[in-house]
Amino acid sequence: MKVFCSLLFLLFFSFSAAYAKSPVHVESVQADFTQEKNLPILARPLFSTGRFLFQAPDSLRWEYFSPLPSVLLMDHGQVRKFVKNNDLFTEEQGMGLDAMQVVLQEITGWLDGEITDTATFLAERRDEKTIVLTPKKPAFAKIISRIVLIVVDESGLMESVTIHEGENSFTRMVFTNSVLNTTIPAARFTTP
Repeated sequence: MKVFCSLLFLLFFSFSAAYAKSPVHVESVQADFTQEKNLPILARPLFSTGRFLFQAPDSLRWEYFSPLPSVLLMDHGQVRKFVKNNDLFTEEQGMGLDAMQVVLQEITGWLDGEITDTATFLAERRDEKTIVLTPKKPAFAKIISRIVLIVVDESGLMESVTIHEGENSFTRMVFTNSVLNTTIPAARFTTP
């Protein structure tokens, strides 16, 4: 699920940057996040914290600090996932990592402000800060009914993303300490 959330965040940030009043060319993005997962079977929401780094054109670090430390790294399109066990990061092999590589070509264009209809979502600007994405395909709509993006300001930086996964089920990511277009050391995308 974390790989899926990472992929969705990239997609959503791309939509928000492209929908900004004055789209900004994005070279890099850094932000802290708090993720809240709500499901009807849970007595209370699950919370995770972490940090997100993106360097154009195709490097990513999506790191969860708590409750379960893990890191998803993508460097020049190559995706790797690490989970922390006994204070050591161990690389995992698994499903879902190839999906991120497939979407990167579209994302690069969106981050440059070249938004077009996608095969997956319809995008609607509700007001100055709100963009709602709805799935085009009924099969996908059974998994995600809608996504609500809240942008900070004209820059297109994200304030929050709420993924509605069904009745009374949603995942909300709130972003803080966002920084746009600063240099990120290349090692941040290659080592956990």
